[in-house]
Amino acid sequence: MGHPRKALRTTAVGAVSATLIAGGILGLAPTAQAATGIRFVDISGDGGTVLKANVITPAGADGTHRYPLLVLPTSWGLPQVEYLAQAQKLANSGYVVVSYNVRGFWQSGGEIEVAGPPDIADASKVIDWALANTPADAQKIGMGGVSYGAGISLLTAAHDKRVKAVAALSGWADLIDSIYSGRTQHVQAAALLDGASLVTGRQSAELRQIFDNFYASNLSKEQDMLDWGKKRSATTYVDQLNKNGAAVMMANAWGDTIFPPNQYADFYEKLTGPKRLEFRPGDHATAELTGLFGLPNDVWTDTERWFDHYLKGEDNGIDREQPVQLKSRSTGGYEGYPDWKSVGETRKKIALAGTTTIHTNVDSGADGGIVFLSSILDQIAQLPPVASIPLLPRRWAGVWQSEKYTTAQQVRGTAKLHTTLTPTKESGTLVAYLYDVGPLGLGKLVSNAPYTFHGQTPGKPFDVDLELYSTAYDVPAGHRLALVVDTVDPLYIEHNPSGAQLTFSSPANDPSYVSIPLREQ
Repeated sequence: MGHPRKALRTTAVGAVSATLIAGGILGLAPTAQAATGIRFVDISGDGGTVLKANVITPAGADGTHRYPLLVLPTSWGLPQVEYLAQAQKLANSGYVVVSYNVRGFWQSGGEIEVAGPPDIADASKVIDWALANTPADAQKIGMGGVSYGAGISLLTAAHDKRVKAVAALSGWADLIDSIYSGRTQHVQAAALLDGASLVTGRQSAELRQIFDNFYASNLSKEQDMLDWGKKRSATTYVDQLNKNGAAVMMANAWGDTIFPPNQYADFYEKLTGPKRLEFRPGDHATAELTGLFGLPNDVWTDTERWFDHYLKGEDNGIDREQPVQLKSRSTGGYEGYPDWKSVGETRKKIALAGTTTIHTNVDSGADGGIVFLSSILDQIAQLPPVASIPLLPRRWAGVWQSEKYTTAQQVRGTAKLHTTLTPTKESGTLVAYLYDVGPLGLGKLVSNAPYTFHGQTPGKPFDVDLELYSTAYDVPAGHRLALVVDTVDPLYIEHNPSGAQLTFSSPANDPSYVSIPLREQ
């Protein structure tokens, strides 16, 4: 159960990690050389741990004027030059920008704590240092970053009330719901993080144990992992964050295979202060990637506008725009909504009638794709993973389809599956897929999500409620939607004992369905 997939840590994952890291270094190093007013400094973090940092101040800063401060923790596995292109732009527009390599990575000291208490204490120490050593304004402090930097920024804003504004790009608010949603290990995502940290950092003994227990499906250690993740999730501290009142902007990609969009949307709804939520096509950190190279980029443009309004007080209109901004995977246009619950407010159900039994342990051919690659193809060329729905073997895949739609259907938000499941074993895993099926039966993946159960009574039915990953996708007129369920997907660790079968039924008093969220037309 999961052990064979550990090879990912030393194969494709290592290659992808090295490519991303090399791209960051090679692409951003020239910017560092061209930047003016940059200082590379050592900052003493929590417990005296040395944090390698760089500081850029506005041109002409002479100590007679105070400027808003932006603190940017680096992404997982990337060096301290990651943000230099954006930092230079921000400094040119009147910010003191301090970017630092988080502990445990590259030249910074310490071990990787995965946004644990030492990382949050480090961020506060960086703020202390900046206030003492730069012309930074103590009343106008913001934090932001991509991925790991986003998570640390949200957590710091909950723990340090000096942080007045946050831009959390491609980050997480709930770590467990990101890589263990549906009680299922997202093995490719975890292996990518593991591989990158082995190449560029120093894992703590605790982190190594978490990874090992994760890969081994060690249920006796499950609660330890949940507690570990909860401590590192901003949703745990949302009340404190709301009390502190920081203005929070979050941006993510629909196809983020590290931090799926649902957990960000759920967290957004819990925020009570100024807030903004943006979703675009792509995978983890790909939507904002071009901005790291200094190229025009919507995510970074909105990030600067957010800071300009909430730290500088500029009346740029961002506070009057619809706070939820979505870009469809199909049309490329932006749509504004007053809140997340208004996205896909109309729902249509596809009935999952009859009784269907599938066998486990064989990949039917319906898959969620490959970490990074599949969603990048969707972002660039609108080519999501595909499957021939008529050819899927019904022994290993359950298939239900809608009628042909006479008009285009704009799927927006979170599709929800409800069914009755009867297993032949006490544990098992299923993966649900929603496909857009064309006239020839070729299905393009709209969304998916895994679901794992343990401790069930063989032969006894129980309810399954599963939220698929949120998305924005347009189904053309003349197409159908299909729900496919199988038991094996390379993205996830599966928990189906040999020879197990899963039976899906639709009792008259509790019919099974998938609920599709649609935009008002």
